[in-house]
Amino acid sequence: MDQQAVDDLITLLDLEQIEVNIFRGSSPDEDRQRVFGGQVAGQALVAATRTVPDKSVHSLHSYFLHAGDPTAPILYEVERIRQAKSFETRRVIAIQHGRPIFGLSASFQTAEEGYDHQMPMPTDIPDPETLPDFQTRMKPWKDRLGPWYDRPRPIDTRYCDWRNPDDTTPGPMLSNVWFRANGTLPADPVLHACIMTYASDMTVLDTSLSPHGGSGVGDVFMASLDHAMWFHRPFRADEWMLYAQDTPSASGGRGLGRGLIYTSEGQLVASVVQEGVIRPARWSRR
Repeated sequence: MDQQAVDDLITLLDLEQIEVNIFRGSSPDEDRQRVFGGQVAGQALVAATRTVPDKSVHSLHSYFLHAGDPTAPILYEVERIRQAKSFETRRVIAIQHGRPIFGLSASFQTAEEGYDHQMPMPTDIPDPETLPDFQTRMKPWKDRLGPWYDRPRPIDTRYCDWRNPDDTTPGPMLSNVWFRANGTLPADPVLHACIMTYASDMTVLDTSLSPHGGSGVGDVFMASLDHAMWFHRPFRADEWMLYAQDTPSASGGRGLGRGLIYTSEGQLVASVVQEGVIRPARWSRR
């Protein structure tokens, strides 16, 4: 557990309102070349939800337009696209240095009853408490990872079918990962949705490298291009959730990752789709 890292993430997501429909966010004081995409997505969702006090987010669709500067604040401008009894839509543009770096559209719904079904949770999945956390798992590669290894980790991720970073044999087109906030969260559904959004960007694209003998660690360039989520049922982001991921395709320097997120009791709570750039670092030109 790392409650301080979780508290710092909560603070990171607590945007400053500087005008009607305009919010300001910051980035953690870490040695990063660009802002983590999950951070921008989570903060943009926070900005959107601040303008919809009586409904819950059920979907979001977003594009990563430019790499974010971790040394500069990010402005989030919210446009109220639709306001109706059952649904409301917001569009958010994240701006740095006078240009948009990220765009998000989010839809919100008043709670209601309806038909109910879901895909079942994968079986034969190990208990997360029996699996090593990231730093334990990656300790043999600590020197290779450099400062990234020692960063605070507000999200605890545990791989069910982990691949050795030195293993270059082609792997499966699927991966199962347990994750949760690495500490206790307040009972605020908005915060839990925003933290899930933050965490959902961490591992889903890695699966696209597995069929090509890659692990996401090493001489490879990866960057999110777009990210979509659908929220199906209530959940707590500080309880274990299974991220069942697969990759239906990679081509043209891009990989597609999909994920279904389940509670430990087997409730499907969210679905994720992301496309990103995946190419050997020497080919990078984004």
